[in-house]
Amino acid sequence: MLECSLSEDVWTQSGKSEAGNGGVDRRAARTRRALHGALISLILRKGYDAITVQEIIDEADVGRATFYAHYRGKEDLLRGGFEELRAELKTARRADSSKQDAEQDAPLSFSFAMFEHACAYRDVYRAMVGGRGGMIASQEIRRVLSERVKEELSVYQDDSIVSRELALHFVVSTFLTVLTWCLERKTKLTPSQIDAMFRRLVTGGIGRSTGAVRGR
Repeated sequence: MLECSLSEDVWTQSGKSEAGNGGVDRRAARTRRALHGALISLILRKGYDAITVQEIIDEADVGRATFYAHYRGKEDLLRGGFEELRAELKTARRADSSKQDAEQDAPLSFSFAMFEHACAYRDVYRAMVGGRGGMIASQEIRRVLSERVKEELSVYQDDSIVSRELALHFVVSTFLTVLTWCLERKTKLTPSQIDAMFRRLVTGGIGRSTGAVRGR
């Protein structure tokens, strides 16, 4: 489904320390980082569908029992990689909300961060296109996107013509369409350029473009 350097932390669930249990949580976080790093390396080498849990375990140098203490299988491991993205988007949302008039100045402010994540893992996503891994990644991106778009649309008044539910589906589907288009075309566009195209489509539609073709 997504040319930039890989950053394992983005696909890694962070361990949250509880009182008296910080050491255990840090070890758990290190194990999850090792497993996610192993998964990414293997995806780039041979593709998601051909990977086995045993190969992930060997690559990460952890025991089988340790793997299953954290994840039910490789699909669960892949899905877990999107939780940190979800947390980062929430953090970015809080930071934006603290700025005066942030909501008016930056509608759908999640999009640039999402495209940055996609760019950072472009090679990983491309290695999964057309297979089970691509389907899982698409589902997780849609889930994260839907949560963010629903939250952002909640601050706007209802449209008398277009329902909020339809608007949510439109924004999410448009994002995924732009993302898939960029991946399949193997463009060298930057996250900013991709985000600009997405925003143009969402906020202005294709009206201007069709008007320009007809000489209006």
